[in-house]
Order: sequence, then structure tokens, then C-alpha cells
Amino acid sequence: LDEIGDISPALQVRLLRVLQDRVYEPLGATASVKADVRIVTATHQDLEALVVEGRFRRDLFYRIHVVKLVLPPLRRRKEDIPLLAENFLDKFNRLTGKEIQGLAPEVLPVLMAHHFPGNVRELENIMEYAVVVCKGGQIKLEHMPEQLVPRAEGDQPGAGTQAGGLDDLERTFLLKALRENQWRRGATARVLGI
Repeated sequence: LDEIGDISPALQVRLLRVLQDRVYEPLGATASVKADVRIVTATHQDLEALVVEGRFRRDLFYRIHVVKLVLPPLRRRKEDIPLLAENFLDKFNRLTGKEIQGLAPEVLPVLMAHHFPGNVRELENIMEYAVVVCKGGQIKLEHMPEQLVPRAEGDQPGAGTQAGGLDDLERTFLLKALRENQWRRGATARVLGI
């Protein structure tokens, strides 16, 4: 159940009953049905704070709080970006019927430098955009959304433009990363994993 912290008090009561009594009534049914399920919940909110504020039922909290996993945001686990990007590329290749082979070498540094305020969903949307724009071969910088790779006026995604050589790209990438880390070399190196 995604965003468990946002469910209404009425739904909290119903969910608690299913978890405690292991029964529920399907919509339109006159008899209860036995439920043999395991529930996995996710939230971006602090459920303990919601319990203290009275916005989340304490009994439901303890019912679902068996094993707690904290997953840091994507910007704090950059090493996952290549694997997630490939996974999303495979997914969108299947959905669109395309056979894009992967990311060009200059694309991964751009993804690694991005802060990802939208977390994994943002990376998924970026990869979907790139697959839609790319006609085949590899995903290149020209297939990336404009917020990641600003284009000169008149350039269109997929038009075959190239943003200078690899050295220029690397320089731009490093300067952007340094700016984002207030020109601290150590912090920038840690963020980039170098």
C-alpha cells in the first residue's frame, strides 16, 4: 500500500479490521471473506509523528510496523542510477516495441550529476522521454529532456546535434557538480563517487 500515511481515518479503521480479524466484506457482498495476506506499506511521512499528532491510529501503526526499511532518496544512492536506468530502458523498450541498446557514454555522467528532486519516479520519466524521442541505437544527450541538457535555440531532440566533444561535456558536468556543492572539491568528489 503506497502512501499509507495519507489514508483517511475511516480507511484506517477498515484496514485495521482486515489485519486484526483477517476478514473483509467485498463490495456488494453479504458475507465476510477470510483474508490470508501480508501487507507491505510505504510512506514518505513520519508515521510515529502522525500517531503523536492523532492523525494516524496507534493500533494500526503497531500492526504494520513489523519490519521497517528506510530507503534513502536517489540523490543519496547515486550508485543505483545506472542499474535503474537500464531497468527502465528495458521496460520502455518492451512497452514501445523498440530495441534501443543502451546509454551512450556521455549520458550517464549527466544522470549522475542530476539531483533528482523527483526521486526514482523522475528517473523513470526521464528514461521514458528518452525512449520516446530516440529512434534507435543508443540514447544520446540529444534524447535527454531539456532540464538535464539545455539546448541551443532551434535544436530539437533527436535532430542529431552534438554538444561539443567529450572533454567539453566532462568539463561542463564537473563545473555543474562543483557549483551544486558550493565549489567544495571533497563534497563534489563524494557525490560523484570519484
